[in-house]
Amino acid sequence: MSVPTTSPLPPSAGIIETEGLGRAFGELWAVRGLTLNVRRGEVFGLVGPDGAGKSTIIRMLTGILPPTEGAATVAGFPIEGGEEQLKTRISYMSQRFGLYADLTVEENLSFYGDLYEVPRRERGPLEERLLGFSNLTPFRKRLASNLSGGMKQKLGLACALIHKPEILFLDEPTNGVDPASRRDFWRILYAMLKEGVTVFVSTAYLDEAERCSRVGLMHGGRMIQCDTPQRLKQGIPGRLVELEAGQPRAALEILSGRFDSGHVSLFGGKLHLYADSEEEVAQALAALGEAGIEVLGAKSIPPTLEDVFIQQVTHTPQEAVS
Repeated sequence: MSVPTTSPLPPSAGIIETEGLGRAFGELWAVRGLTLNVRRGEVFGLVGPDGAGKSTIIRMLTGILPPTEGAATVAGFPIEGGEEQLKTRISYMSQRFGLYADLTVEENLSFYGDLYEVPRRERGPLEERLLGFSNLTPFRKRLASNLSGGMKQKLGLACALIHKPEILFLDEPTNGVDPASRRDFWRILYAMLKEGVTVFVSTAYLDEAERCSRVGLMHGGRMIQCDTPQRLKQGIPGRLVELEAGQPRAALEILSGRFDSGHVSLFGGKLHLYADSEEEVAQALAALGEAGIEVLGAKSIPPTLEDVFIQQVTHTPQEAVS
């Protein structure tokens, strides 16, 4: 396999810039052709299933994993050759952030303060503020091993923020965390945005992607679309109809045989149908009636990002994601 030559990027206003970024493991490309501009002070979300390339992108942008092709700058420094300058300007919270189970909440914060060489005179007020942000003040003396999953994630975030980074990289930070803790986690992120921190987050939760300033949809190592959540949803052609049927799985099988791939999907017991016209809706209802499946309701609904993702994946040519 040939390895393309890395070329420098031109100066840009983006705090994160990539041009044709890619990474291969042997003959397998985990990420290919990533060109991206992330603006200072926004929440940028990478969205996609496991294996889409999200973690690989973050590891390249944080200087942990060298790219196979392309180039990138982060906070004005190249990811190859600028690793030392990046350390003080970014923070990376991986899926398994390195909390120390035998240290208390405040001892973990203090340890990361030492690790990032935060001046002692600044440490106390900053630690108190982060504990307050994360609602961990009452638990400051508790061992990290005795925290719930959501509290561990919030402590990990506090530790990642102890040196006041310009950019915060988060790799699926709320995976497996209960809904209330996920909400608290995002509340903390929004508070950091007000202080000018840029957040680059990967997630498999499409409802979380709705909270981002812009979203990049990942599939098969490629970014297949990138825009604001609202524009992505507005870009779906035709009309989205929600059908409530007495036998939803049987109805899905029938309609899947009559419409192109991606036009019909099942969402929580209800069918979502992409229709180009009223005639197509009528055809779907007629097909279900002929099969003896009762339709309890049919209404137009606004698409979700999950609808967008399914529609984009099914309509993206295979060669574009290989």
